Amino acid sequence: FSFFSRTATLSFANGGSQSWGAMSGTEAFSLRPNHKKKFRTPIVKEIIKKVMQEKLDGQDYQPDNVTNYTKDIADTIRDRLKDLGWDRYKYIVSVVVGEQKGEGLKMGCRCFWDSDTDNYAEEMYISKQVFCVATVFGMYHY
Repeated sequence: FSFFSRTATLSFANGGSQSWGAMSGTEAFSLRPNHKKKFRTPIVKEIIKKVMQEKLDGQDYQPDNVTNYTKDIADTIRDRLKDLGWDRYKYIVSVVVGEQKGEGLKMGCRCFWDSDTDNYAEEMYISKQVFCVATVFGMYHY
């Protein structure tokens, strides 16, 4: 698959080929995001931190409301990431909220991705009553 002056040509093993006419700049296919529109971990971490503080500051742990807390935090983080305008990125937002009792918590994950374009960010919030761990995975959609 090759591009020559806004024309795409696909060559087949049997010797045939298929060409497409001039493509505008918005129709061109890109395998990599513009460096200004790449997933930036520090920016995402700051968003996560602000959202958790906004939603959890002053909150007591209430088991009946944990589902609503997690959904609300995850949705707000996702919406703010969309506002950044990082086109063609897909996000997975994971939020865990629990009662702060001084117990340990271990979390882990495994991903298979393109280390040039994909990344993640995580933040933790701890108060006297509640703890929260939020992780965001950003994957560039080719």
